[in-house]
Amino acid sequence: MKPTIGLIAGNGRLPIILAKSIRAAGHRVAAIGHLDETQKGLRYYVDALHWVPIGALGKIIDLLLQEGAQSAIFAGGVAKTHFFSRAQPDQRAIKVLTRLADKKDDAILRAIAQEIESEGIRVESPVDFLQDSMAPRGCWTNRKPTEREQRDIEFGWKIAKSVGNLDLGQSIVVKDQMVLAVEAIEGTDKTIRRGGKLGRGDVLAIKVVKPRQDLRLDLPVIGLSTMRTLKEAGASALAVEAQKTIVIDIEKVIREANKNHFCLIGI
Repeated sequence: MKPTIGLIAGNGRLPIILAKSIRAAGHRVAAIGHLDETQKGLRYYVDALHWVPIGALGKIIDLLLQEGAQSAIFAGGVAKTHFFSRAQPDQRAIKVLTRLADKKDDAILRAIAQEIESEGIRVESPVDFLQDSMAPRGCWTNRKPTEREQRDIEFGWKIAKSVGNLDLGQSIVVKDQMVLAVEAIEGTDKTIRRGGKLGRGDVLAIKVVKPRQDLRLDLPVIGLSTMRTLKEAGASALAVEAQKTIVIDIEKVIREANKNHFCLIGI
C-alpha cells in the first residue's frame, strides 16, 4: 500500500468522493472529521476516522502524526459562520490566529497549512485525485448562453476576480450588467438566493478562484445543491472557472441543469 494520506474533512459530499478516489489509487486514508459538520457516512470510505470540534488544530496535527500521514488534503468546507458559534479553538489554533493580521479566509487557511507542514506533513492539492470532477471548458448544457447572459458573464467575471482579490468571497450574482450580490461570510448558496430575490429571478451567478488563492486550499465547489439553489433563486445561468472548480456528481449536475433549462459554462 502507498503512504497514508490524511484527509481533513469538512461538510458536503466532497470528502467521501475524494476518499474513494485516494483509496482507489492505493493509499491508506486517515480522516479527521469535524463534529456537526462532516457527514458521518465518511467512515465507510476511509481506513480510520477521528472526530474533532471545529478549531482543534493541535488535535488534528496530533492525529495525523499518530496515523503516520506523510501528507494531508483538505476537502469540504467548514462554514465560517460557525466561527462565532461552534468553534472551540485549542491552544495551537489560538496561537496561529493571534499571529494573523486579519481573519480573511485565505489568511486563515494558509496559516493552518503552514502549521501542519511545520510538523513535516505536506499539504497537497486534491486535484490529482479529482480529475474527472474538474469543471470542463465551454458550455456543458444543451442551452447556450444568450447574448444578455454572455454580456453579464464578461461584465461579472472581472468584478468577481476583483472581489476575490480582496479575499471576500468566490461568488457574485449579476443581472443586466449590475451586481446584485457579493459573497462574504454567508457562502455561495445564500448569495445566490439573495441575488435572485433582489433581481426577481433570471439572474446569473459567477464563481471563481481568487487571484491569490492557494490552489491546494478551498477550491470552488458546486454540486446538486447548487442546482437546487439556482432553481429556488430563479437563476438562469452559472459560470465557473474551468479546470479549477470541483463539480460533485458532474453528470447528475448536467442532467439537472438541462431539466431546468439552466446554462452552465466553464470559463
